[in-house]
Amino acid sequence: MQNKWNDEEAKSFVARYGDGWGEELALRTYSARLLGGEPSLVLHGGGNTSVKVLQPDTFGNQQEVIFVKASGYDLANIEPEGHAALELSYLKRLEVFDAMTDEEMTRHVRGRLLDYRAPNPSIEALVHAFIPGRYIDHTHADAVLALTNQANGRELVERVLGDDIIVIDYVKPGFGLAKAMAEAVKQKPECRAAVWMLHGIVTWGETARESYDRMIELVSRAESFLKKAATHPLQVTVPTQVETAQSRWRRLAPILRGVLSERTEDSDRPVTPVILAPLVDRATLDFVDSDRGKQLALTPPLTSDHLIRTKPYPLWVDGLDWEQPETFRSCLEGAVEQYRREYSEYVERYAAQREEGLARFETAPRVLLIPGLGAVCAGRNVEEAAICRDITSQTLQVKAAVAAVGEYRGMSEADLCAMEYRGLQHAKLRSSEKCLERRVAIVTGAAGAIGSGVTRVLLEQGCHVALTDLPGDHLDSLTRDFEAEFGGRVLGVPIDVTDPASITAGFEAVSERWGGVDLVIVNAGLAMVSSLAEMDLEKFRRLEKVNIEGTLLMLSESARHLELQGIGGDIVLISTKNVFAPGAKFGAYSATKAGAHQLARIASLELAGIDVRVNMVSPDAVFEDGSRKSGLWATVGPDRMKARGLDERQLQEYYRSRNLLKSGVTARHVGNAVLYFATRQTPTTGATIPVDGGLPDATPR
Repeated sequence: MQNKWNDEEAKSFVARYGDGWGEELALRTYSARLLGGEPSLVLHGGGNTSVKVLQPDTFGNQQEVIFVKASGYDLANIEPEGHAALELSYLKRLEVFDAMTDEEMTRHVRGRLLDYRAPNPSIEALVHAFIPGRYIDHTHADAVLALTNQANGRELVERVLGDDIIVIDYVKPGFGLAKAMAEAVKQKPECRAAVWMLHGIVTWGETARESYDRMIELVSRAESFLKKAATHPLQVTVPTQVETAQSRWRRLAPILRGVLSERTEDSDRPVTPVILAPLVDRATLDFVDSDRGKQLALTPPLTSDHLIRTKPYPLWVDGLDWEQPETFRSCLEGAVEQYRREYSEYVERYAAQREEGLARFETAPRVLLIPGLGAVCAGRNVEEAAICRDITSQTLQVKAAVAAVGEYRGMSEADLCAMEYRGLQHAKLRSSEKCLERRVAIVTGAAGAIGSGVTRVLLEQGCHVALTDLPGDHLDSLTRDFEAEFGGRVLGVPIDVTDPASITAGFEAVSERWGGVDLVIVNAGLAMVSSLAEMDLEKFRRLEKVNIEGTLLMLSESARHLELQGIGGDIVLISTKNVFAPGAKFGAYSATKAGAHQLARIASLELAGIDVRVNMVSPDAVFEDGSRKSGLWATVGPDRMKARGLDERQLQEYYRSRNLLKSGVTARHVGNAVLYFATRQTPTTGATIPVDGGLPDATPR
């Protein structure tokens, strides 16, 4: 393992944070980020760091303070405020107690926060308080776990890392572990490192660099041993090409997503979807296609820190039929149903050990391992699914390393359940979720004013949104803007709605990223100004191809996809007031949009049987969405301004004043109407919401 300490970088952290937080915490932040930036040491909020300092109290007296990483914070990008300040002298006195419940420990620890607004300190705060070192680093280093999680793990650790470290047999993190460490340090006061079996490694020192250097040295020693001792690696029995597996994933992801989604008793929302993250690469395929992959996979996780992300065990599914979707679905459903039963039995088996009041996790697996495909990981949103994927990747690598050296040994099932259903662990998970957090949408014509406005509303409600439009700068810039704000819940996908192959490829791209699609916003459209007498037939056909054929093709592909996925869905057509109240010299647009509207009404009849609702939103006069101008009004506006003798601002005022509410219609208004249908506020399909400020002639009838 490379030692990445750099004195100049360390000085830059002191320069940046020293005045506001002190040099010690500035260096603590620097070395914490070095640890967090190495995935083979910690992942996604794992690991813990601390530093002890002297600070004046309210009365000017020097007091001992310990800054401990707050629960759930990510070391890779931690800021100084990510370490909560606690009164150290009080915490050290807690060592006199023989035992302490989590509630008592939390009360004592939170009661000694120097700032009541600070986040919850780590579950291991007392460990850091009881260890004498000024700087303390704790990681779940892959190489160390590959030693501890073996049948002869303790002997291996002592042989490889030396007898000048402390080794602690597995103890549930919390007060018990803190007490065990305190006693062990008294027995070996000269030691500056400890290995916690089935958990991780801790190092400490008087400086940030001393503790960091010791961590890198010991982990490197473990890595070197594993490399030399790897005499019995996994053997691939039936190899799968990565391209083959990726093709299977793109085609069959919607079935996987549908089967993994939870069924409910809510008639409006009968399914709770999941977001999927695939792990289809050479290393994962070699593991699942190997001689001992299944045996290894169905062992406990590397550390209890991973439990709330991955559940105790994955689901292994083999013998799937890649060419027959219904046979594939049937086999998968049977395997998932068996997993659900076994998980429920596991939870009930250790019911007496669970903390009361904790909600039970969903019974479906979070990780599927499938020979010939790879791994599939599930979560409420893309962030959770990605965390699960990264942990799964690490887990498979470490288990493969163990298998090459010896025999894997993990936590007991009782310990697993005790940690999985522990309040302090559940507190790391965000409990509330936004209304569309588990859903995936496709928006066509997203680069236009209405498309971007609808997209923003959906993203603000937690939705994962694929922005689609013709390829080019408009789509690219919109994607960049939304990615900067909403991160991994945004995907730009070029789609030509007049090309069936392009639409199919677009749906597959979205399925490849998130597993499937729940919500389709059919918005792409063209306009033109011409009287009927002077209308150019080829120009009319161009509108017909986009507005009618494009709608038909999107409805057709949506129907196929949603039926394959099997969990229902919603389609919303962005229609227009011109369907009900057409305008002169606007016949091509009015007629073709009326055709699209009628297709959507028919789709509402045909798709109700698979719980797909199809509704329409009928806006009027949406000129822009922020800096994004409406393509329709770029076409129509000059003619309307000329006919009425108005400039652009006056034209907008004209359309505002002509409706009953004297209201300007915005892209956000249209997005809010889409949101009404997307969240299924009422049992409605085949309906139209006018978003026009009140135009009696355009009222649907």
